[in-house]
Amino acid sequence: MFSVTDVRCEYLHQPIGIGERKPRISWRLASDERAVSQTAYEIEVSNENDFAQPCWTSGKTASSQSVHVELSGLNATSCKRYFYRVRAWNQAGEMTEWSETAYWETGKLEGEPWIGQWISAPRSLLPADASHLPLLRKSFSLKSPITKARIYVTALGLYELELNGQRVGDCYFTPGWTSYDHTIQTQTYDVTELVESGQNAIGAWLGNGWYKGQLGWEERSAIYGDRLALLLELHITYADGSEEVVATDSSWQSAKGPITMSEIYHGETYDARLELDGFSSAGYNSVDWHGVETIKQGYDKLKPQINEPVRAVQTVRPVECLTTPKGETVIDFGQNLVGWVRFSVTGAAGTTLTLQHAEILDAEGNFYTENLRTAKQTIQYTLKGGGNEIYEPHFTFQGFRYVRLDGFKEEQLDLRHFEAVVLHSDFEETGTFQCSDPMVNQLQSNIRWGLKGNFLDVPTDCPQRDERLGWTGDAQMFIGTAAYLANVAPFFTKWLSDLAAEQRDDGAVPFVVPHVLGDEAYASAAWGDAAVICPWTVYVNFGDRRILERQYESMKRWVSYIQAQGEHEYLWNTGFHFGDWLGLDAKSGDYVGATERDFIASAFYGYSVELLRKTAVVLGREQDAALYAELKEKVVAAFRNEFVTPSGRLAASTQTAHVLALMFGLLDEAAEKRAADRLHALLEASRFHLTTGFVGTPYMNHVLSRHGMHDAAYKLLQQQDYPSWLYPVTKGATTIWEHWDGIKEDGSFWSRDMNSFNHYAYGAIGEWLYRSVAGIQTVEDAPGYKHIRFAPVPGGGLTWAEGKIDSMYGTVRSCWRMEDDGEFQLEVCIPPNTTAEICLPGVFDVSTVKEGSTIPLNEANGIHSAVDGDAGVVIQAGSGEYTFRYVYHNSKAKQGS
Repeated sequence: MFSVTDVRCEYLHQPIGIGERKPRISWRLASDERAVSQTAYEIEVSNENDFAQPCWTSGKTASSQSVHVELSGLNATSCKRYFYRVRAWNQAGEMTEWSETAYWETGKLEGEPWIGQWISAPRSLLPADASHLPLLRKSFSLKSPITKARIYVTALGLYELELNGQRVGDCYFTPGWTSYDHTIQTQTYDVTELVESGQNAIGAWLGNGWYKGQLGWEERSAIYGDRLALLLELHITYADGSEEVVATDSSWQSAKGPITMSEIYHGETYDARLELDGFSSAGYNSVDWHGVETIKQGYDKLKPQINEPVRAVQTVRPVECLTTPKGETVIDFGQNLVGWVRFSVTGAAGTTLTLQHAEILDAEGNFYTENLRTAKQTIQYTLKGGGNEIYEPHFTFQGFRYVRLDGFKEEQLDLRHFEAVVLHSDFEETGTFQCSDPMVNQLQSNIRWGLKGNFLDVPTDCPQRDERLGWTGDAQMFIGTAAYLANVAPFFTKWLSDLAAEQRDDGAVPFVVPHVLGDEAYASAAWGDAAVICPWTVYVNFGDRRILERQYESMKRWVSYIQAQGEHEYLWNTGFHFGDWLGLDAKSGDYVGATERDFIASAFYGYSVELLRKTAVVLGREQDAALYAELKEKVVAAFRNEFVTPSGRLAASTQTAHVLALMFGLLDEAAEKRAADRLHALLEASRFHLTTGFVGTPYMNHVLSRHGMHDAAYKLLQQQDYPSWLYPVTKGATTIWEHWDGIKEDGSFWSRDMNSFNHYAYGAIGEWLYRSVAGIQTVEDAPGYKHIRFAPVPGGGLTWAEGKIDSMYGTVRSCWRMEDDGEFQLEVCIPPNTTAEICLPGVFDVSTVKEGSTIPLNEANGIHSAVDGDAGVVIQAGSGEYTFRYVYHNSKAKQGS
């Protein structure tokens, strides 16, 4: 069997509304044989689901590329569906059948004209400071029969659409949060099944969202604008080929809806007695409705949505309804999550029910909200009466595990009537990790839930208090882990586009993207470096060269900004920096950590220059590559001169300083050996506990494994007392905390004002779990798992560990097991059209290793070579599933990663 499967366009299956004029096609190969590789492919594209006369074909193209193949000869046009299919040839000359036919459909491409006008409820109905939210509607009539109907839509603020009484699409918080001064996303919906011949009606709900609502802890509102507006076009195609467009204009109507207050931070107030039932249905009597006003808003910022929208991805049932010592009625969902509560209730008209959301109970077991700061996270619902009512919010989300109920009667507290709806950007979850240690497995679960809770259209720092901002530092610290857990390439493509747009003219990167914190909130080291680190990480993990092409100028501008800052051209020793944020070695009352800020800034200077040099090489920018290679040498020389003594000792004696210098390759060989030894001594002095903050922690275990200190890395991982990754697990955490001691041993809290219990930065240890424990590693020279390195490192008393990645090529899997008799077994899965290097730990004689049950390595099908190496036996293999067995000799292992 040899076939093409899982064809995709721009990472997606059958996408509607994409914005690429030259989209990229990817596919997987399926085969029941080993060592299968692609030698050629052919792609056909058709305007109709018929390939008798394709509009574009690649012809048979000699290439092993099966991921991100750009249709360079095609120039896609707006609002059009394209069908495509793929076939491939393997190394034996065998050709697959054509793949199943797939399609993509473009939205209204950037720069295309719009017929629709921006419309808003009149100021006389809803003044600028009104908290009440509007509804908009339009009745229209269509001919028959209809063959195709598409809605192209966006808003200032948030929108939800209804057509003939039914919700349009399954997306939430549309059009999404972008740097609205530069980009407003548009969405496309296939509504062919919702429209009818004859009378129709369309309706819209509008919400403040990020556009008009409060953002940040300074309680600023209307940062982007104080007027909600809708822009929409409904394109109808009839059977005779004629077309009609129903668009937003002055003929639409508006009214106050049942949402009397809605804010991202504060929640939603909904009065069901104010519902205008049937307002989006044909025949609705809108005699009491008001008109609309068209507003001046251009079309130049409009772009089709890049990343997956936010969707309701799962539901969680409550585990308990409890009464606190204060007498509060509280539902426990058993999991700290992000979304909202959907509930059903029966009661008298005018009864108001209140749901307040929190992450934690205090030491006495009472409902605790002080860490939310000014965020209210409160839902108020007033019943209309007359039967069962079901409610869930529209334009807000909460971070919570616990919900306090007020106004509910005892008969309304049946837990079967409550469920939590989990909302996040609908990325494809691709990675799983598990091992023999249940505590580590819970840590992995906490990391995954941190991803879910904080990847809601932008990579936020936390999802509950009056913040929820796209902190650049947090994003770059966690992106490596995120790339193992999920396909976050489209997510970061969208966010990095905003980062580039928000850079100042001098190249400075804001602390948060989208930028909402004021003119001075720019250019901290390790935060602004997201401009370079994030594109490179996406490239390495997904093989996405285009993201480097599009972010390259942004990356260069950031490095140029750093060059212009220091009093010394090759050091960065000026300006504000967050330092090693929340480092435990900080002075009393200081959040910044003990590592000098200019040390951290200069270290990241060297790192970003090196990543920029690598990017220039990938893109074939030879002059730039040479320029940045020279710059890197000068930065490293200046760093050594400033921060390393002549005898090779680091001037800064902190864990973070040693981790950064080693991770970023800033030391010569002798100093590197001394720094590694010193780092181990520092860990011994702390009884193998972390003193690092946001900057040092993500790299700690990578550095230890790289320098053969695997035992130390496992000790850090498995510590259960404060400070450690597992300490929160012992306290019942179901997500990653902002502080190692968010809850102290005595049950008290670290602080009131900055104590998130869903803050993913320290979850960056997840990358090490996949990379070193499971041993699945990407290779920069063949990114996106085109070539894979398997190098598991057993330790920590684990008897087994398994990692699995659903890569663009297929399943990448590593599973090792240590038996009581010393036999070691490693199973790997290498997808077709990829190759792998497999480093077997604890064995130094090829002849003692068997593949399968009895086959010597040199006789195993699919294995190209097997040699004895310094760190164990090293195998080069083609695709397929393999099982290696041998006796493990830990005492001889020279340990390397």
